[in-house]
Amino acid sequence: MGVPAVSPVADPNSPAASVAAAAADPATGAAGFGFYVHVPFCVSRCGYCDFNTYTASELGAGVSRDTYASIVRAEIRSAAAQFATKPKVDTVFFGGGTPTLLSAADLASILAEIDDAFGLAAGYEATTEANPESVDADYLAELHDGGFTRLSVGMQSTASHVLKILDREHSPQKALNAVAYAHKAGFEHVSLDLIYGTPGETAADFEASLDAAVDAGVDHVSAYALIVEDGTALARRIRSGQVPQPSDDTAADRYLAAEAVLADAGFHWYEVSNWARNEAAQCRHNLLYWEGGHWWGAGPGAHSHLPGVRWWNHKHPSTYGVALAQGLPAAGHEELTDDDQYLERILLRTRLASGLPLSLLRPTGKAAAEHAADDGLAVIEDGRLKLTLRGRLLADAVVRDLTS
Repeated sequence: MGVPAVSPVADPNSPAASVAAAAADPATGAAGFGFYVHVPFCVSRCGYCDFNTYTASELGAGVSRDTYASIVRAEIRSAAAQFATKPKVDTVFFGGGTPTLLSAADLASILAEIDDAFGLAAGYEATTEANPESVDADYLAELHDGGFTRLSVGMQSTASHVLKILDREHSPQKALNAVAYAHKAGFEHVSLDLIYGTPGETAADFEASLDAAVDAGVDHVSAYALIVEDGTALARRIRSGQVPQPSDDTAADRYLAAEAVLADAGFHWYEVSNWARNEAAQCRHNLLYWEGGHWWGAGPGAHSHLPGVRWWNHKHPSTYGVALAQGLPAAGHEELTDDDQYLERILLRTRLASGLPLSLLRPTGKAAAEHAADDGLAVIEDGRLKLTLRGRLLADAVVRDLTS
């Protein structure tokens, strides 16, 4: 939107040059504009996690939770300087790590900086993830008063032995307490996140987790199959034979259970791994990703996307801080080709219950869509390809065929 407010840089191939050009694109904000704020701190590292997170012993000198909010606010101001005409911010999402290891006042100050620098759109959504052991009633009340509208609580499971395999430190009850505190604080929209397919988890364990989520009164549930990432403690334990490799068949069974329990309780899937009680309960920030919107990612390792370009910040907080003091804290970037953007449109929109518009497909993709419908993996309605339940289990294969 408009023209970049910063001076041209000498190297036209630098991240800064690409960002400046993308910020000038009239398409910026046309499909929605969001902010992702990464908070990389954790008390301890979960065995399955490969996110860009750091415990106190891994941070090194010069990095502190106490100063982190002020550093991120500086990046937000730097981001605003890229735009002569700044898009209003429709959605904000704080992820991690554990965002709620920062004080509620710090999180609210970052949200306020986004409002000051860009302007929050009327009816904006502001979400933070929360670990159950890091929040209490007073914290969530302060967070709600600070402008947050949505809370996403990482419950993962109500089975203590499953939480132990995942190296989660909270008890099952703490997650349910966090939901109750959020409701008391005035949060209208509260989500619980579940992981299924953990070694040692039984069908009854997962059904109990689903039932607990429903009974907690949340209006949104996310359920993800456990993915064993290389380099994690869990991957090493599986490789050494301490715990078994998760089963794809078991994961499929768990997904079917999630659909059955949640649908019976009045939830509707709107993305392959997400269910909401109604349209208002859907996570608008994630919908912005899936529907092709643009966003700025602030914080170490955060990724950003503007028309035709994607970039990512330096990963370690200390390196990020040094780079930010010198300008854009980008460690690298990529220019997105037409083929890149085509692939991403198909990949993301096929996962939505609203479906993939056939008009976005190339001729070979349209033929693949007909085959998917013939095979019972999708239906074609109102000019859109919509996955069936079986198609949701095989979504990656459907996408491969649509884009081949």
